[in-house]
Amino acid sequence: MAQQGPDQILQRLPIAVGLLLGIGLVINRALTPELLTSQARSDVLGVVASATLILTGLLWIRIQPRLPDSVDLVGEEGFELDPMLPEAARLELAWASHLLLTNTATRSLVVFLKDADSPKTAPTGKTVLRRGILGPKDLKEPGQIVRRALKKEKSVYLVGLATYPGKIEFDYLPENTQGVIVQPIGVRGVLILGANAPRSYTNQDERWVAGIADKLANSLESAPTVDPVQSS
Repeated sequence: MAQQGPDQILQRLPIAVGLLLGIGLVINRALTPELLTSQARSDVLGVVASATLILTGLLWIRIQPRLPDSVDLVGEEGFELDPMLPEAARLELAWASHLLLTNTATRSLVVFLKDADSPKTAPTGKTVLRRGILGPKDLKEPGQIVRRALKKEKSVYLVGLATYPGKIEFDYLPENTQGVIVQPIGVRGVLILGANAPRSYTNQDERWVAGIADKLANSLESAPTVDPVQSS
């Protein structure tokens, strides 16, 4: 079970203080044998303050909803990069994958490079990079979602993979991956990002991923697709 963060505790603090104040007023009224006019006025002010605190806390929770819980992805951490790629392409992939793993919710990353003469509708090629928490196998035959992204050259963001019927397609990612971005890399490949929490990528994250993919497209434009991925 996820632990409450400082923001969640602060959101609930006014509610707790308001409840304690209300309980204190009730106890004080019950223990007072004779109610004075001044005490009645104080009780009214106390009730108003207690209600205000409780309503403030409820509004904070509604305006700032709790972030989705993250999970620890199942698998071993690793870094696999095709040694047959040109040195410039290897450096670009290493740089890009490091940025995505350290600055976004991405915990597992795969790059699939399509054969140059392979059609978009039935692409062939191979995995040239796996990094982060590794899935049980390589991506060898793109599924429907990846093929669609390649064909339309448009990204696909699955905000909650666990509830998506086509999640079986992503069996090369850790089995409890929560969210996925499928981002085409020009016409030659696709970048697949697996997150450890649903709804974890912002619009800015998506634009940033697209920008990194555009930069990678230049480095991978003439890269060969040869032997299977080996550990670096």
